[in-house]
Amino acid sequence: MGSMDLMQKPHAVCIPFPAQGHINPMFKLAKILHSRGFYITFVNTEFNHRRLLKVLGSDTLNRHPSFKFETIPDGLPPPENFDVTQDIPSLSKSTSETCLEPLKKLLSKLNDTTTMPPVSCIVSDGAMSFTLDAADELGIPEVLFWTTSACGFLAYVHYNTLMEKGLFPLKDSADLTNGYLDTILDCIPSMKDIRLKDMPSFVRSTDPDEFMVKFALQETIRAKKASAIIINTFEELEHDVLNELYSIYPHVYSIGPLHILENNMVNNDLQLLGSSLWKEETECLEWLDSKESNSVVYVNFGSIAVMTPQQLVEFSWGLANSNQTFLWVIRPDLVSGDSPMLPPEFLVATKDRGCNQWGIAMEIDSDVDRKQVEKLVRLLMVEKKGEDMRRMARVWKKKAESMSSLLNIDNLINQVLLRS
Repeated sequence: MGSMDLMQKPHAVCIPFPAQGHINPMFKLAKILHSRGFYITFVNTEFNHRRLLKVLGSDTLNRHPSFKFETIPDGLPPPENFDVTQDIPSLSKSTSETCLEPLKKLLSKLNDTTTMPPVSCIVSDGAMSFTLDAADELGIPEVLFWTTSACGFLAYVHYNTLMEKGLFPLKDSADLTNGYLDTILDCIPSMKDIRLKDMPSFVRSTDPDEFMVKFALQETIRAKKASAIIINTFEELEHDVLNELYSIYPHVYSIGPLHILENNMVNNDLQLLGSSLWKEETECLEWLDSKESNSVVYVNFGSIAVMTPQQLVEFSWGLANSNQTFLWVIRPDLVSGDSPMLPPEFLVATKDRGCNQWGIAMEIDSDVDRKQVEKLVRLLMVEKKGEDMRRMARVWKKKAESMSSLLNIDNLINQVLLRS
C-alpha cells in the first residue's frame, strides 16, 4: 500500500482498561475496524505492553504497517511481580486521575507525525471515560466500549437506585452471609428476578464511601457525553435490557459476539495476532482434540478472580471426585499467598483427565466445598439438566451467528466513527 493511501485512512485510537478481560474484546474490535479500512493505534499501559512484548515479541507486534502499539503510564508504582493482574480499584483510581495528560501528549505526537494519518476517532473502554476530555479537545468523536454484558452495564447504572432504596451500603457485615443478598430487586424492571447478589459485587459493602461504587457511578454518568456506547452483546440475548439502555443513552450499539465477527471479518494474518498477557499453552488443544465431543468440562475463573488456598483445594477435589474429564485454566496469580498451587495428590488422581435466565449456567457459592463442586459437575455432564443446558447453549450459539451485529458495526462506523 502506498503512503498516500495509508495517509487517507481513518485513524482510530483504541484504549482498553488495563486488565486482560478488557484488553481482549477491545483487541478484537480493533482488528474488525482495521478490516474495515481503519489505521489502528492500540494503547496499552507500559506495564501491560511489557507483558505483551514478553509473550509475543516485538517482531510480531510490529509486523502490520497500519496496526501499531503505543503506551501510556498507569500512574502506579512498579509491582514486584510483572506477571500478575494489578489491583482493580487501584488501577481505576490511578487511570482516572493520572492518565489524561499522558494520553493528550500521545495524541499530539500521533498527529505531529507524517508517517500515519491524523487521529480521527477514539474508542475507549467504558471505565476509561477520562478520555472523553481528550476527544473533546481534538473535536473528534469518541465511543465508549463497555465490555460487560448489557446487564452488567445496566447494573452499574442502577447502583444509584440501590442507594435510593437503602440497599447500599449494607447495614451490617452479617448481611453478606445471612441470606440478605438473596433479596429480589423489583426496582429494575428489565432484569426480572435479579437478586442483590447478582449485582456487580462492589455493592456488597458496609462503607457508604466504597470507591468502586462511586467510580462505577461516575463512569456511567460521564458515558452520556460519549458519541455512542457499544456493548459486546447481541439484540436477541439482552433485548429488554438494551431497550432500557436505549431510553437512557442517546446512541447504543450491540456489536457482539466479537469473536464471531472477528472470525468472519478479519484476515488470517491479523487473526493470529494475540492479546494474552500470559504465555498460552497451546498443547492443550491437541489433548482436547483427542477427546469426544461434549465430554470435557472447561473451568476458567477469568483474569481477575483470586482464590484462597482452601478454596482451590476444595474446588480441585470436587473436580477430581466428579470423575469427569476437565480442562482447567489456572493463572500464575490465581491463588493468594505463597502456598503451592495444587496438592500433589490431586495431580496424581487426575493426571489422565486434566447465566440462569438463559438456561446455560449454574451458580456456585464462594464458600465452596468439594461435595458441592462434585454435584454440580455431575449435574452438568451426566444428568438431564446438563443436557438441557448444553441444548440451550447451542440455541444461543445459533442466534449469535445470525450476524445482526454486523449491521450495527457498519452503522457505528458510518454514523459515528467517520463523522467529521
